[in-house]
Amino acid sequence: MMWLSWRQFRVQALFGAGALAVIAVYLLYLGGDIRDAHDVYQANCDNSANCAQARSQFRSTFQNTLLFLATGLALIPALIGTFWGAPLIARELENGTHRLVWNQSVTRPRWLLSKILLIGAASVIVTGAAAALLTWAARPFDDVVKEQFDTFVFGARNIAPIGYAALAFTFGTVVGLLLRRTLPAMAVTLVVFIAFQFFFPNVVRPSLMPPDRTTLAMTAEAINSAQNLGSIGGGSVIGGVRIPDAPDAWIAETSPLRTADGRTLASSEFNGCLDDPPKTGAGGTFGDTAVCLAEHDLHVDVLYHPSSRYWAFQWLETAIYVALSGILTVFGVWRIRRRVS
Repeated sequence: MMWLSWRQFRVQALFGAGALAVIAVYLLYLGGDIRDAHDVYQANCDNSANCAQARSQFRSTFQNTLLFLATGLALIPALIGTFWGAPLIARELENGTHRLVWNQSVTRPRWLLSKILLIGAASVIVTGAAAALLTWAARPFDDVVKEQFDTFVFGARNIAPIGYAALAFTFGTVVGLLLRRTLPAMAVTLVVFIAFQFFFPNVVRPSLMPPDRTTLAMTAEAINSAQNLGSIGGGSVIGGVRIPDAPDAWIAETSPLRTADGRTLASSEFNGCLDDPPKTGAGGTFGDTAVCLAEHDLHVDVLYHPSSRYWAFQWLETAIYVALSGILTVFGVWRIRRRVS
């Protein structure tokens, strides 16, 4: 049964091996470039002012490329589920070729499991190898920039992509088993899994472990270290704040800007500082605006996860995806034994 499954899959396997070879060549080249630039960054980082400038230059050189690669790697599991998983059983059922196997000595569950194990293993190997190569290539960049909890970065490094690939493949296989039509199964798999990849990191991941809580005083220096200022739902907010005791932490949630008495800063006060702040000649990211806001004696409540929890999140999320993949496999075996004619 494994030999038959391999013969049916060999064209896709050769395509996957070729794509992985191309990815490997490029990432090995990119990894060398990043390491050379990292050596230059370290050589130029001889004091705090030079370090900030060198870090900014090093980050801007590779950030867009690595973000594009992380996004591309996030698509690999979705494409595997679409082009390897969804047609796997749907095509057999659609063309009626499954009857030939079922009339032999092979049972339906064994037929299904043989296909899932062989091609599922190939899916995990291809995705895991691509993730390992990208993790190696980007390591000096990640050590400097410290954005390991970013949605796309987290899902494209280390072991998490292995869980994504397993789930995408089994999900596509089960969708094909249920719909019994190849093209609809491929469309459903692609759309649903991509939506799931946005849903899980933004809704489920922050709740996998209880976050720590702290209150940060929004001094001019603290405001200038943030990434953005804005207004959502009438409340003035600050995004990308940094926690002094945990500078590399993942900020899960930030409250609106609040005054010393706990009142949310009024939009009129916020907009006044944003649009027409007193001219103080202050420097920094937000300059006079930061000084103006700091005069209101502001603070924010922050929920965050320390960077020390990174590997706990990696293992936990991977385990969840693998467990969901196992549940889908069990459901597929039950379905093909009980319901499929």
